Amino acid sequence: MPTNSFNSRSTLDVDGQSYRIHRIDAVENSARLPYSLKVLLENLLRNEDGRLVTKDQINALASWDPAAEAASEIQYTPARVLMQDFTGVPCVVDLVAMRDAMTALGGDPKKVNPLIPAELVIDHSVIADVFARSDAFSVNADFEFKRNQERYQLLRWAQHSFDDFLVVPPDTGICHQVNLEYLSRVVFTREGPDGTAAYPDTLVGTDSHTPMVNGLGVLGWGVGGIEAEAAMLGQPMSLLIPQVVGLKLTGELPEGTTATDLVLTVAELLRKIRVVGKFVDFFGPGVANVPLATRATLGNMSPEYGSTGALFPIDAETLDYLRLTGRAEHQVKLVEAYAKEQGLWHDPEHVPDFSQVVELDLGTVAPSLAGPKRPQDRIPLAAAQGAVRRLLAGDTHEEAIAGGLDDASAESFPASDPVAISTRIERDDPPHDYASGEPAITWPSKPTKIRLGSHTETLDHGSVVIAAITSCTNTSNPTVMLGAALLAKKAVDKGLRSKPWVKTTLAPGSRVVTDYYNRSGLTPYLETLGFNLVGYGCTTCIGNSGPLIPEISEAVNSHDLSVASVLSGNRNFEGRIHGEVKMNFLASPPLVIAYALAGSMHVDLLNDSLGNDTEGNPVYLRDIWPTSTEIKAVLDANLEASMFTKGYADVYHGDENWRSMLIPEGDQFAWDASSTYVQSPPYFDGVGPVPEPVKDIEGARVLVNLGDSVTTDHISPAGAIRKDSPAGAYLLSQGVAPADFNSYGSRRGNHHVMIRGTFANVRLRNKLVPGVEGGFTRHLPGTETTTIFDASNAYLAEGTPLVILAGSDYGSGSSRDWAAKGTLLLGVKAVLATSYERIHRSNLIGMGVLPLQFRDGETAESLGLTGEEVYSIAGLAGTGKLPDEVSVTVEDGGATRAITMAVRIDTPAEEAYYRHGGILQYVLRQLLDA
Repeated sequence: MPTNSFNSRSTLDVDGQSYRIHRIDAVENSARLPYSLKVLLENLLRNEDGRLVTKDQINALASWDPAAEAASEIQYTPARVLMQDFTGVPCVVDLVAMRDAMTALGGDPKKVNPLIPAELVIDHSVIADVFARSDAFSVNADFEFKRNQERYQLLRWAQHSFDDFLVVPPDTGICHQVNLEYLSRVVFTREGPDGTAAYPDTLVGTDSHTPMVNGLGVLGWGVGGIEAEAAMLGQPMSLLIPQVVGLKLTGELPEGTTATDLVLTVAELLRKIRVVGKFVDFFGPGVANVPLATRATLGNMSPEYGSTGALFPIDAETLDYLRLTGRAEHQVKLVEAYAKEQGLWHDPEHVPDFSQVVELDLGTVAPSLAGPKRPQDRIPLAAAQGAVRRLLAGDTHEEAIAGGLDDASAESFPASDPVAISTRIERDDPPHDYASGEPAITWPSKPTKIRLGSHTETLDHGSVVIAAITSCTNTSNPTVMLGAALLAKKAVDKGLRSKPWVKTTLAPGSRVVTDYYNRSGLTPYLETLGFNLVGYGCTTCIGNSGPLIPEISEAVNSHDLSVASVLSGNRNFEGRIHGEVKMNFLASPPLVIAYALAGSMHVDLLNDSLGNDTEGNPVYLRDIWPTSTEIKAVLDANLEASMFTKGYADVYHGDENWRSMLIPEGDQFAWDASSTYVQSPPYFDGVGPVPEPVKDIEGARVLVNLGDSVTTDHISPAGAIRKDSPAGAYLLSQGVAPADFNSYGSRRGNHHVMIRGTFANVRLRNKLVPGVEGGFTRHLPGTETTTIFDASNAYLAEGTPLVILAGSDYGSGSSRDWAAKGTLLLGVKAVLATSYERIHRSNLIGMGVLPLQFRDGETAESLGLTGEEVYSIAGLAGTGKLPDEVSVTVEDGGATRAITMAVRIDTPAEEAYYRHGGILQYVLRQLLDA
C-alpha cells in the first residue's frame, strides 16, 4: 500500500484541471539537491510503499553527501520504457519465452505483461545498400522489409497481445529523435483511482543514447534489455545514489562552430575528470544560450563521457521547443506550472550542491572532429591533417595531436592506440612528404589506381570512402542540418562535386528533416553531391553502412589500405562503421560534406583548396561555409510546428508492407522452427519454481584474454555477418544466401546466430592468439587456433567452465544485452576484469555471470596471468550473503597461487538476480508467486 511518511501529497491546478502531485519541498533541505536528484526524490516520494521503497531510502537521498562515493541503494521506478528494434526484438522474444515458461510452471501467461508504457521504434534495421540515387529510400525500405519480415511480424503480434506496448513502424525515424520530438511528455500524467497524477517524465531505454532526451529535462538513461524487461514487468530498478557533477556553462559559441564541436569538446573534458557512473547536470548563465537541439546533442553523447546521464533543467527554451514540435498548449502550461511548483525550473543564479563543479566557456570551442576509433579523442580541425598522418605513421593519439598543434597540451586525454597498419606494408616503401607550414610528415603511402566508369582515380591510406550524415545525435538539430544543406548549395553553385570513390548517404532521424529540406529548396543540392535520402534510421552509425563501392572494396582489401569514414554519429569504435574501414571520424554534418568534397583526410580543410570553381579559381571551405545568420534565416522561414504535428499524426500507421502483415492470434506466440530470425531462447530450460544453490567455480579455462577498452561492439558486433564466420556458416546451412544474411543486430531474436557472433568482431584481439584479429582462440591446453564458438563447444562437451580475462573499461559502448547473453551461452561463468562499464556489468549479473574485479593497482598483466592457466573461484557456495571478495586459485604447470578479487555485485537486488541465475528467472518466479 502507498505510504506518505513526509506528507508530500498535494494538488496542482492548471487551466482548471487538477492534478495529484507529490511535493519535493516536503522533504527538508531538498532545495540544495541538483535537478537530477530532485527528480529521483519525487520518484521515491510517489512510490513509497514501506517495502520496496522506504522512508529510509528517502532520507538517504535527502541527506545526500556530494563528496561521498555512491553507497546508498534506492529503488527507482521509471514512468516508461523506450526500445529500438535491435534490442527490442530480443526483449519481446524473452517476454514471449517467459509466457511459455509461466505456462509450463502452471501459471497464467497473461501475468507476463508490461505494467508501465513501453514504446518501441524500429530504426536499427535499414541498411544503406543503395545510395546516390533518387529511388535509394524506397529500394532500401523494400530490402529492409524483405529481410526483417519475421521480426516485424513478432513485433506486430506483441503490439496486439501486450497491453501498453506501442510500436513505431520502420522507415519513420530514429527512436531518440522520435522520443525527443514526439513521445516525451516532460511531465507525465496517469489516471488513477484518486484522479490524474502528474509527475516528471522518466524512462529507461534499451540503448545507451537514451540520455538524448535529458536535453529536454527528462531524466532517462540506457539499461540492458533484460533490466528493461524487468522494469516493464513492474520491478523497480536498484540504483546507488550517484555523485553529480555540475557543468557550469558560460559565454556563447563562436561563429563557425557547431553543436557537434561543442559535444566533442565536452566529451573530451568530462572523460578527463572521469564521470563514469555519475550524473552530469548543466547549470549556469550559459544554459540559456544553448538551443534545445544542442542540449539534446549533449545529452545524447553521455555514454561517450561515461556518465549515466547529462541533464538540462526545464526553462523557457524547453517550453519553446515543446511548442515548436507541436505539443498541446495545455501540456506546455502543465510543464511550466509543474516545474516552477516543484523547484525544477532553472534559476541561473542558484548553484545546487554538486560533487564537483567543472566550468566551460562556450567561447573556447573550436571546429573539431574525433577519432580514429574513440569518440572522446578530439582532434581540432586545424590539426586534423597532421594528426591523421602521424596516426598512419604509428604515433599514439596524444603524440599525433601534439605534433599538429603549436601549443600542445600536457593534459591531453590518454593516448588511443595507433592505427593498425598491416605488416604486409613495407615500412621502407618510398614515403611521400607533405608540407603544411610545419616540418614534413612521413607516413606509409601506397597509391592505388582504380577505374571508376571512364575515369582512373587514386586511393591511398587516409582516403575517405564513406561520408554519412547519420544518427539522431546531429540529425535532430535543424541548425547543423540546414548548415550542411547550405554548404552543399554553395559548393554546387561553385561547381564542386563529391569525389567519386566516396559513398555518400543521408539518413535523418525524422521525416521532419525531409520536410524542411524540401520546403527550403535545398534537397536538389544535397542530391547533386550524392546525399540522397537512404532511409530514416541509424544506418552508418551502427554499422548498417552497406557495401562500399565495389571497385573501392576490392582496392582496399587487395592493397590493405587504411581508409576512413567521416560520419555525423556518436560512435566510431573499431569494426563498427564498416569492416573494411579502419579509421572513423565523427564530425558535424557540414564537415561530412566537406570531406566528401575533399575525398581524403590528408586535405587540410582550413588551408587547402577543395577544388576549382567553374572559372578555374580555387574554392576553400571558408568560401562555402554558411554563416549563423544565413542558417537562422532559412530555419525561421521553413520550420514550424505544423510540420511536426503533420509528420507524427500517423506515426503508428506504417506503410503497406507493415499494414498488410498477418498477425498470429493467442496469448502465446506460435514459434516457427524454420525461422532464422526468431527462435525460442534457452534461458528458461530446466527452470524450476525454486533457484538452485550458488556453487563455486572449479577448473575453469580462459576462453579469451583481452586488453583495455574492449567494447560491446567487440563482444557482440551489430554489423555485417561474414560468410566465413561461424554465424555465416550457420545461416548457409539454413539455406540463407549471403546476400540475405542481414546484420547481427537484426538477428538478435535467434540465439543460434548470436552465440556464433559473440566475440566475432573482425578487429578483436585475443592475447591467446597473438597477431590474429577476429573471433579466434585456442582450445587449451592445445596450441592450434580455432574459432571461439568451436572452442566453446569443445569445452562444453568436456564439462569445462569458462572465464574471461579483461582489462579496464570492459564492456564500454552500447547497452547491448547480447554481449552478456552470448557470453553466458558460450559457457562463461565469470569475467575477471580491471574495471567495467556500468551497463555491461549489470547485464552480466542479469544473465547469471559473475563479474570479478582485480584489486586497485592490479591487472591480469601485472599479475603475470597469460590465460593459459586453470582457474578456480572459491567462497561463493554455502554463503548466506555473497562475499565482497573471493579467492581465485590459479594453477599453471603444477604451480598454484591465489589472488583476491572483488565481487562486483553491488546491491542486494543484484545479488538476488545472481542467486536466481539471472533477472529473467527472478522475475518469472516473483510473478509465479504473486
